[in-house]
Amino acid sequence: MKPILREFPYSFETKRLTIRGPLPGDGAELYTAVAESQEALKPWLPWAVNIPDAEAYEARVREGRLKFLSRDDLWLMLLLKETNTIIGGSGLHRIDWDVPKFEIGYWVRTGYAGRGYITEAVEGITNFAFDMLGAKRVEIRCDAKNIRSAAVPQRLGYKLEGILRCDDRHHLTNELRDTMVFSKVSRD
Repeated sequence: MKPILREFPYSFETKRLTIRGPLPGDGAELYTAVAESQEALKPWLPWAVNIPDAEAYEARVREGRLKFLSRDDLWLMLLLKETNTIIGGSGLHRIDWDVPKFEIGYWVRTGYAGRGYITEAVEGITNFAFDMLGAKRVEIRCDAKNIRSAAVPQRLGYKLEGILRCDDRHHLTNELRDTMVFSKVSRD
């Protein structure tokens, strides 16, 4: 089946969060969330080094919606249920519908860090991938030095498959870095 013909919800909920694809109008708040969190995100995420303005974020949101609808990339906004405040981002990326397999990425707005929101979101997204998308494999990759990020898949029962040594260059220092690869597969 062509990916664009796959039917699944644009949003779902966990205990405290609404997790949904990007919508027109999200750009300004997303820009604010990223700008507030830039210093915490910059060491780990190349896209956080140079933050464009709110209008550019609105364009990204609209492009993200198109990619979600075409099933090329499933970018997800993390919103507090009570207030609809954007507290972070995640998604199912590097999709291979033939398997099917996905990679989860995530970040949290600085003011909401350390409260378990990312663990809750990743657990919900993992369940969504297996239950709604028929995933056979879900991966989480992170810099081997990013202890907080690595703790999320460990808490959720992902298995560390290995560490890719000298896998990439760090986007700020150009030093070689290692990447941890965690996974869950449908038979786990």
